Amino acid sequence: MTWDWEKLQQQREKHQGDGRQTPPQVDELLKKIKSFKLPGGPIIFVILFLIFLGFTTFFTVAVDEVGIIQRFGKYSRTCQPGLNIKMPAGIEKVTKVKIKRIYKSEFGFKTSGVIGASENTTASLMLTGDLNVALVPWIVQYRIKDPYNYLFKIEDQESLIRDMSEAAMSSVIGDRSINEVISKREEIAVEAKQILQTELNKAEAGIHIVTIEMKKTNVPSPVQPSFNEVNQAMQEKEKTIYQAKEEYNKAIPAAKGEAERVVKDAEGFALDRINRSQGDAERFRLLYEEYIKAKDVTKRRLYLETMKNIFPKLGDKYIIDEKNKNLLPLLNIGSKN
Repeated sequence: MTWDWEKLQQQREKHQGDGRQTPPQVDELLKKIKSFKLPGGPIIFVILFLIFLGFTTFFTVAVDEVGIIQRFGKYSRTCQPGLNIKMPAGIEKVTKVKIKRIYKSEFGFKTSGVIGASENTTASLMLTGDLNVALVPWIVQYRIKDPYNYLFKIEDQESLIRDMSEAAMSSVIGDRSINEVISKREEIAVEAKQILQTELNKAEAGIHIVTIEMKKTNVPSPVQPSFNEVNQAMQEKEKTIYQAKEEYNKAIPAAKGEAERVVKDAEGFALDRINRSQGDAERFRLLYEEYIKAKDVTKRRLYLETMKNIFPKLGDKYIIDEKNKNLLPLLNIGSKN
């Protein structure tokens, strides 16, 4: 501050002429200010300037981050980990971006004490494909892949992650039933990750999605009892279907086996009859050939063979001479005694 000492002295004398005196404390203060001098003269200003220049020119980038240099607000270059140098403050500005840190965004709940975590408790209420409402909490873990795009091509990074995550999850949940949402969480997480990463790439956000983790999915508390009853009914239905399929799997193979057996028996019987017929035909053909060669001998042989097969089946036999005119009845003619 520049002091006009002559004007101040005139005002002091004027006050004294008016009978008013300057307080001794103020007078002493003015004397001290007037007599104050910086030690070392202009050298101290040079030292202070050099210190300021050193603090604003040299900087260190950690191993898990990079430094983005802006010159008069415009992107200039990217600095790697280690000791770096830039122009003084007011000309160039450095922004350090952690490219190896895993950031977390939570939806439907909040984990206390987690650095870099954000939450949206209302985002977990979603409409499924079968028009049911489900509570779908999940976690999105991501890291910064392209610091330039992350800083300069999107305005609000957290809002972008939150909005796109909700849109991707709503798209996946809207195509599935409530039972699929509850039982197929891993499949839903993989599909939502693919959709979210595709949209972030289109937006040139410079963000890489590491993983999406689905937490326990359920229905809202007011409809939980009804939902449990529906689940119980569906379980009974599945049980009945399973039992019916079990009986079906027992009866059908048995019936198929029996049918196969009957078919095989019929085929065997048909083959046996055909073979027998062919054998009989061949035997008669051979007999006929022999009969042509010697008719009397063959006829007699056929007669004797036929009688040989018939007589054992007749039982007891009685031979009577046809010339006997007086046949006396015999007692116990059929007795074996």
